[in-house]
Amino acid sequence: MAERKLPPLNALRAFEAAARQLSFTRAGQELHVTQAAISHQVKALEQWLGLALFRRRGRAIVLTENGQTYLTAVREGLDLLATATDRLTKRQDSGILTVSTLASFAAAWLVPRLGRFRNSYPDIDVRVTASDDIVDFARDDVDLAIRYGSGHWPGVEVVALMTEDVFPVCSPALLEGPHPLRHPDDLRHHTLLHDDMRETWRIWLLAAGVEGVDPDRGPGYNLSALVIDAAAAGQGVALARSALAREDLNSGRLVRPFELGLPAEYAYYMVYPARALSHPKVRAFCDWVLAEVAAEAVAEGDPRITGD
Repeated sequence: MAERKLPPLNALRAFEAAARQLSFTRAGQELHVTQAAISHQVKALEQWLGLALFRRRGRAIVLTENGQTYLTAVREGLDLLATATDRLTKRQDSGILTVSTLASFAAAWLVPRLGRFRNSYPDIDVRVTASDDIVDFARDDVDLAIRYGSGHWPGVEVVALMTEDVFPVCSPALLEGPHPLRHPDDLRHHTLLHDDMRETWRIWLLAAGVEGVDPDRGPGYNLSALVIDAAAAGQGVALARSALAREDLNSGRLVRPFELGLPAEYAYYMVYPARALSHPKVRAFCDWVLAEVAAEAVAEGDPRITGD
């Protein structure tokens, strides 16, 4: 495509206002600049075009034939820009909101609650993108992200959402049978299930005083949600993070065979560009997430769930 040969936008705006008002003074008042500034912009546009757009008759101005023809095209162009800008601005207030987060967090925590957000904000359509990658907000089509980590991500706003504990979970069926789970030492008779953080089992077994159990044995999964599903299916005992296992524990799909839980090394954070909250749809979603986390903290009686 050939390079567009376009005059300065400010000069076009000055010309359109002066042509509509047939007055440099009134055009300046409309655009909040001086009469001299309008005159300068129009003169610069005429020099750029190489033709006159106005005739000066004393203190009055009238359009030349070329000016009248050009006005029609300029007005149509500015109207198209104004319409496109208005649509884009409205999209920031409503429409599609893209949220990037971990697949396990999306499945276990976010997605089951999105119906409540939809009821409160029917004009905002949330699109969830499941990814472990750090979002580049300048490049990716993402409005905000929910991440699990240390909370140190440069160049973005970071809001703490929730901390959590890590503890063993299993199917209720494993509390019965030939080797029921009654004491941490009983884990020697059961399969250990792993996600990508295998070292966590080693730390938990050490804290529980269990010896003679290989912390590395057992199948592994790259998603915490898959580990939870395997545990619920009775395939072994998983170390679960409280935020992801809460619904399954409440429903009875999973049980905690032992009370010991360890604080997780990382926590959940909401991450977004510095100016993102200037968009009503982003602020609405952030406020809603924080309200959901706070309500959960009250219901669970756990003041550590939410961060201030």
